[in-house]
Amino acid sequence: MFKGLGNMADMFKQAQELQKNMTDVQEKLDSIIVTGASGAGLVTVEMTAKGTVKTLKIDPSLAKPEEIEILQDLVASAINDAKQKAEEASASEMEKATGGLSLPAGFKMPF
Repeated sequence: MFKGLGNMADMFKQAQELQKNMTDVQEKLDSIIVTGASGAGLVTVEMTAKGTVKTLKIDPSLAKPEEIEILQDLVASAINDAKQKAEEASASEMEKATGGLSLPAGFKMPF
């Protein structure tokens, strides 16, 4: 009658382990720093793999009023470069945590 309960208990145990791994990965993503750059390194951005910008460096040669549009474009480009690298680092860490299990976008553990 209760023959399948052992399998159910194993599934819950695996789900709890996966949840712990996901929590560990989220914490680790805060410590992974990626650097984005644009304009041959004239603008750099450092951010965590979760997308929090830590530093923004702008070469002083770009701080000319007539070049403000270029500066703005380079800053946006550096942030986007760092964001892309952060997403790649995040995906890599999530893949490690889930053992390659493909989870749907936005998947949240129910526990």
